[in-house]
Amino acid sequence: MSPSLLSTLFSNLLSIVTIVLFFGGSIFVHELGHFLAARRRGVKVDRFSIGFGPKIFSWTRDGVEYRLSWLPLGGYVALPQLADLSAIEGETPEADRLPPVTYTTKMIVFVAGACFNVLFAFLLACVLWQIGRPAPESLTTTQIGYVAPTLKLADGTEVPSPAAKAGLQIGDIIRRVDGREVREWDEFKGALVLGTEVTAGGGRTAVLTVERSGQLKEITVAPEKSGDEGFRAIGVSPAFTAIIDNVLPGSPGEKLGFKVGDRFTGYDGIKTVSFDQISRQLRLPLEHPLVLMVDRAGQAVELTVPATAKDQPHPLTGVQITTPYRLLHETPGRQLYNIVDNTFRTIWSLVSPRGDLSVANLSGPIGIGRGFWDAAQSDYPIRFAIWFAILVNLNLAIFNLLPIPVLDGGQMLFATVGKLRGRALPINFIAATQSVFIVLLLSMILYVSFFDVRRWARDVRAETKEATDQTKKAAEPAKP
Repeated sequence: MSPSLLSTLFSNLLSIVTIVLFFGGSIFVHELGHFLAARRRGVKVDRFSIGFGPKIFSWTRDGVEYRLSWLPLGGYVALPQLADLSAIEGETPEADRLPPVTYTTKMIVFVAGACFNVLFAFLLACVLWQIGRPAPESLTTTQIGYVAPTLKLADGTEVPSPAAKAGLQIGDIIRRVDGREVREWDEFKGALVLGTEVTAGGGRTAVLTVERSGQLKEITVAPEKSGDEGFRAIGVSPAFTAIIDNVLPGSPGEKLGFKVGDRFTGYDGIKTVSFDQISRQLRLPLEHPLVLMVDRAGQAVELTVPATAKDQPHPLTGVQITTPYRLLHETPGRQLYNIVDNTFRTIWSLVSPRGDLSVANLSGPIGIGRGFWDAAQSDYPIRFAIWFAILVNLNLAIFNLLPIPVLDGGQMLFATVGKLRGRALPINFIAATQSVFIVLLLSMILYVSFFDVRRWARDVRAETKEATDQTKKAAEPAKP
């Protein structure tokens, strides 16, 4: 077996183990909360299941059946005294022979799952606080490194970019979006994508507070729906240091003299703050030679790119670019607040008629699995997996507390309505309602999973095409 194949198999195995440990572990922690709360409050537990549907295997201990089921879309704890769960558990004939459960006990048992997810997320956040969350330099800044002249819309057409039209400049530091402070590029993008502000005429709008030459300015932009997902965008990219990570042998990049570790600093005597500035210049046909400036082990080096024609290979063909990473040591409170805040703003953007998000933009089990898969394939697998697990656990807690039948929040709603009316809601009504919502929930999971698969396939095709093009161009003989 070749070393490369062995490395690939090990990497894939690590990804699978990561998904099982962190995704499955998040579900286990949630159900463990219900289980321990039920046992503590004296509620009878019939079953503890990870997953739904037919069992893969099970064992029984102290009257409780522990099982792993085939559909890894969640899990449940079968509690015959809580008849609210009959739509999931099936009929429980012994429920009528057991003593009733108090309203307080119901609320404690139902909320315990979400509480355990939050506790688990907090503990993971404490670990990440100590070891650090890796972030590329491009995401730890809000300085604009490039303002695109045009922006491709979701329908494929190109228009003048909102950023260029509004007068944003390279070097501007974005401090706020619609009054909300942003400190990292992802926060800026999130504030833009989740924005719901519109003009009197119905057009999208956002007010950016930017720092330019030490002075704060407010600039109003009109975002457009862009990219495959149709997210709000204005046509800017962040400032970052571009470092050559690899140079393919025989490629045009190698022939020009690029070395691994070179840091791009500018071209033709012009200092740059992002690689996008240089990349755009190189995408244009060069009528005259272009001098690229790089930092090589602390020494300034100039590399001359000869004049080119349209049909010649790109000068940087075969050159792979990376950016420096740094470890962010954010407090657990800050980590949890950022995720919870972003989750509620996402929900608001979904339900608001002025928002641009739709259910198709959400991720289901496949998207979550892919998140852990990508984390395991990264240069910092444990750190990224922990960060993503924090995100999953907090979202799992919030989602389960929504007042939707079948979910924990729905059970709490049924219990509260029963408490207020002085008697429990009819079991038939609860069972029928939950049956309807089970179908709706599974339909939504299938719906978002379809888009998860489509996104994954699209990204794989793009990566494959890029790798193929790089290899082909690297093998092309230089044209006279």
